Amino acid sequence: MTVLTAIEAGPRTCGEVFREPLGAPDRTPRHTIGEVSAASGLTAHTLRWYERIGLLDPVDRSASGQRRYSDGDLHRLAFLGRLRLTGMPVADMLRYVELAREGDRTSADRRDLLLAHREEVRQRIADLHATLAVLDHKIELYDGRVACL
Repeated sequence: MTVLTAIEAGPRTCGEVFREPLGAPDRTPRHTIGEVSAASGLTAHTLRWYERIGLLDPVDRSASGQRRYSDGDLHRLAFLGRLRLTGMPVADMLRYVELAREGDRTSADRRDLLLAHREEVRQRIADLHATLAVLDHKIELYDGRVACL
């Protein structure tokens, strides 16, 4: 999508941004907590907790005090969701976010954190593959018994 096409198409929906957090995010605070909750699968309580502990920057508020999330917030939530999916502890996610806030000078530290976590993920994947092989073997045994009856 070209920049002109994106402008003509207008802003993406909350769900679209969360599913495809690509490009430079629009920083306009426009998504409600309900929209973000529906798009991300996170409860409103979890979103407020993420903000309170510092995983999210303080979220903008409407004139009536309601939270309004930007596409940038959704980009971060999508990334954090991926980290959680890999089993990264919240403390490590917070460390990553704190380093990111410090700017480019911490890029090596952030890379090191992700490299170490990637190795843990690879080990878990190897463990899961071994477990899957055991399950497959057991299923084959049961299939053989059923076929013999």
